[in-house]
Amino acid sequence: MPQPSAQVTAAEISRIAGVTRATVSNWRRRHDDFPAPSGGTDSSPLYDLEAVRAWLASRGHASAASPSEELRTTLRLHAQAGAAGTGTGTADLLLLALAAARRPAEELSTAVHLPDTELAAEAERAVADLADAAIPDAKEVRFRSGDAAVLRALYACVRDEGGRVAADVLAERELEDSAASGAYRTPPALADLLARLVPGTPSRVLDPACGSGTLLAAAARRGASELYGQDTLPVQVRRSAVELMLTAPEATVTVRAADSLRADAFPDLLADAVLCNPPYGVRDWGHDELAYDPRWAYGVPARAESELAWVQHALAHLAPGGHAVMLLPPATAGRASGRRVRTELVRSGALRAVIALPAGASVPLHIGLHIWVLQRPEPGGPGPERRSVLFVETAEQVSGSSGHTGTAAGTGTGTRTRGGSRSAAVDWAAITRRALGAWQAFTEDPDGFEGEPGVARAVGLVDLLDDVVDLAPARLVRASRAEVDPAALATRTEATRRDLVKAAQTLGVAAGYEDWSAAGASAREWRTATASDLARGGALTLLRTGPEGGRGRADEGAGGGRAAAADRPVLTASDIADGSGPTGDAAELRAEAAPVIAAGDVLVRAVASGPGPMARVAGEEEAGALLGPHLHLFRPDPARLDAWFLAGFLGAEENVAGASTGSTSVRSVNAGRLRVPLLPLEEQRRYGEAFRRVHELRAEAQRATRLAEETARLLSSGLTGGQLLPARENGSAGGRGGDSPH
Repeated sequence: MPQPSAQVTAAEISRIAGVTRATVSNWRRRHDDFPAPSGGTDSSPLYDLEAVRAWLASRGHASAASPSEELRTTLRLHAQAGAAGTGTGTADLLLLALAAARRPAEELSTAVHLPDTELAAEAERAVADLADAAIPDAKEVRFRSGDAAVLRALYACVRDEGGRVAADVLAERELEDSAASGAYRTPPALADLLARLVPGTPSRVLDPACGSGTLLAAAARRGASELYGQDTLPVQVRRSAVELMLTAPEATVTVRAADSLRADAFPDLLADAVLCNPPYGVRDWGHDELAYDPRWAYGVPARAESELAWVQHALAHLAPGGHAVMLLPPATAGRASGRRVRTELVRSGALRAVIALPAGASVPLHIGLHIWVLQRPEPGGPGPERRSVLFVETAEQVSGSSGHTGTAAGTGTGTRTRGGSRSAAVDWAAITRRALGAWQAFTEDPDGFEGEPGVARAVGLVDLLDDVVDLAPARLVRASRAEVDPAALATRTEATRRDLVKAAQTLGVAAGYEDWSAAGASAREWRTATASDLARGGALTLLRTGPEGGRGRADEGAGGGRAAAADRPVLTASDIADGSGPTGDAAELRAEAAPVIAAGDVLVRAVASGPGPMARVAGEEEAGALLGPHLHLFRPDPARLDAWFLAGFLGAEENVAGASTGSTSVRSVNAGRLRVPLLPLEEQRRYGEAFRRVHELRAEAQRATRLAEETARLLSSGLTGGQLLPARENGSAGGRGGDSPH
């Protein structure tokens, strides 16, 4: 019986051909021989894959999809054609991804060209060679000749983009098929921050809700050698085990599938540290059957307080003196039902710090989550009279706050997506500096910690143990603003206001650019080439950075060398969006594997989310800095490509949309699929000068906006805090601050 023909959507055709959706729509209207829909609906037609590929080949359109995108499409088509009935599952393919990642690229290239039957047999042998006890429920795996398309796509993805990328694609597909919800990956920058909040270098680390293993991977980068994880979703457990064995091959990895609260897989484990981003708002967490559980040393959590159950689970798995760092919703800090447990956590000294993050830091994006730092009390520790808890407020540190304008950090405002929630474009460099700086100073001298008004404050037990025990940093930290010196605030406000006036004048000059005109009756059209084509032709070199900070690879002949030291500044994606200089920390990436930026390089954000420009040309300020995570670097040959011309077209909204995959608010940009017009160098330079002027206009507007926000914030805070007085009618503030109105 013939197999059903695979069908693709218009969006998948655009990814296969490396063009925009609009181009596919034009092909459908203008070319009578374009394949007719073979299924779907009038609003969402489906097309026969082989007919589409034949049509594209007849017009010289080779596939421009990345290997990971090819794997994603092949998996969907494989299931659509009924091949899932062969018995091949995502769990088996995850094992194959691990096996393939341990083999040289040459062997993978050879395997890709094997006949179908031989390829299936070869894949079975590769998986059979895995004898790692860390892979949960590993069993004998069988592949068939009908799986050949998926096996080839998987091998190509591992060869070109690495085993972790392939594992992510496979896990995404399994989560879609299983209709699992609530499975979100902790952002890498946030995972690194949580790991760095653990003092010292813990050897044994546990994550009882490990998901894809992001937090354990961050711990491994900090030197952890024993990694323990548990999760309720089997596919997440398999994914976590595979990814950890790929990223931390020297560590001992043990991951198990079960509910940590109901069926603890490590009942006797005492870890040096626990990192956890537990599920939120779960009422069916086992309240009734666990009422007498010995883990509830600080009180039985209420049915609505599953987060406090996770907190006590983490403390129960710590060796005395060990630390737990957990990401929790803000309601945990103040709900009435959790007051008794919070009281005991504070009174015993188990709670050491609460750090507030801005909205958009992690899912759910519309609220600002809290980081709780806990420590299992040691016998003979400090008495209650000497205990205090650190509170840090970083909620103002969002995208747009890192511009260096001579004012304090934290002046930006959040941006909102179409759905009304905060975007995920967060200034992680500023957040990390603020959180780690306060925490390190507090741990070095808890009794002598002075804090920073409006930012960080150590609060004693007497002030915390009231009728509410509200542990929200927004209340406890901002209450300390009355300590700000009025004269210092007035001086700072006036300096910021003057900077704003100068910035407004400079913005007016930049807005005077008028060297442009209409193209005529219709828009100009030109032939284009993909960045991959230009790289193959030697017109530019493409350096890629991976999602875990410098773990990506450089294309052949990239040049430019690698940084020899880890003390260089790091340019981040948020720096591009905000228009700031390098603000990243080399400690967060493998400095020896990060490309070094040179003047004239074109830098493009690898994730399209939030406001701000997508591309920038590196100047002297960026030269010598390391390329941070989530960035692509294009190094043009100046004899063939103008840098500003390249940046203008690479960062164009339609170009980015056509080369991206993902959701509406967060899309991953495939650098090789970005398209560039083929124009003479002299004409490129004219476009380049125009794009440079546009960049200056945007940069000056961003600077003026930041200064306006900072000036308004300082004035408002000073007036409400009592440090500033409004002017009298005669224009002077004068008078006594304590004047009464009688």
